Amino acid sequence: MSTYNFHGSSPGQYEAGYDLELLTRLAALLVEALSVEYPHLVPHGQVVQDAVAEAVGDGLPPNRGRIRINLENVMIGARAGTASLGCCQQLLHELDL
Repeated sequence: MSTYNFHGSSPGQYEAGYDLELLTRLAALLVEALSVEYPHLVPHGQVVQDAVAEAVGDGLPPNRGRIRINLENVMIGARAGTASLGCCQQLLHELDL
């Protein structure tokens, strides 16, 4: 369970502190990197991208469980030093996973 910041948030951030603009960019970069490096893993990246887009659309925090599972599936198949793995690590960090 995440800790919520009830003292306000900056533009583009949820009260939980998620920067949705950054998460949206990272999710798009993940899908782009996967399409080049690991096309068979693109569906996992698309689930992450869809979960972030859903959060933007419904005004709720991102579904961290759904995102984490799909990022873990990508990380199992991605090699060290790839853009795909780097995007996963950044997303995990931004979501405090």
